[in-house]
Amino acid sequence: MKTLIPFFLILAGGYGALTTLVYLLQERLLFHPTRNLVASPADVGLAFEDVQFTSTDGESLHGWWVPHDNPFATILFLHGNAGNISGRVDIIEKLHGMGVNVFIFDYRGYGQSTGAPSEDGLYKDTEAAFQYLIKERSIPASDIVVHGRSLGGGPATWLCERVRTAALILESTFTSVPDAGVHHYPYLPVRMLSTIDFDNLGRVGQCRCPVLIIHSPEDDVIPFAQAERLFAAARDPKIFLEISGAHNEGHAVSGHRFVAGVNAFLADHVRHRR
Repeated sequence: MKTLIPFFLILAGGYGALTTLVYLLQERLLFHPTRNLVASPADVGLAFEDVQFTSTDGESLHGWWVPHDNPFATILFLHGNAGNISGRVDIIEKLHGMGVNVFIFDYRGYGQSTGAPSEDGLYKDTEAAFQYLIKERSIPASDIVVHGRSLGGGPATWLCERVRTAALILESTFTSVPDAGVHHYPYLPVRMLSTIDFDNLGRVGQCRCPVLIIHSPEDDVIPFAQAERLFAAARDPKIFLEISGAHNEGHAVSGHRFVAGVNAFLADHVRHRR
């Protein structure tokens, strides 16, 4: 036993060092921004405007306004944790084809937006984007559909808990960051270490608008069961759209099913109310 004591001490020390490292670097583990824009809506034949606006704490944010000739609503699209808006041209094209304006922007630290990402920062950025639509584009909240994909679900539920919008779409989204972390790092005390929350499960039931949950059973990043919990917690009216494919390819792999499902939701819960 005495000869094993040094081994266990080394093991304990290594585990302690690992947990400390994860605690200190958790924002780097979650946020993976890139700066260079590699595509634009023009690549798929869509007219758009470059937009610059400012957060309440002074960060300069960059986005794209993609107008439709005869829109029945405007989608505020909140993207996931990696890359920047230039990696979302395909989903912009799909959504725009449904007859809506699309406004997509980069959080602080992503693309051409200044600063560094954080949970509170993403909330501030989303509020600034929403206010841009209200004040600069004269679009009422009742005509804005908030679409949060993956990490974007966090600021999406945060916004819709506070403001009554036309609808909320949560695509491939987790119940919370600690819940997602436990799934990926079961050997770590994730709930004790996490200072980032994005509590979608706690907020979705407070959102006073129609909710569409989109998820694939084949999602390799966020378990399907987390989407089911979000759906159970959401208020009526609500719809669950099951798609196919891995986490980053669902809307592409599902193709017509994705487009038809979102179209039907918007037709039933947004378009008919105009």
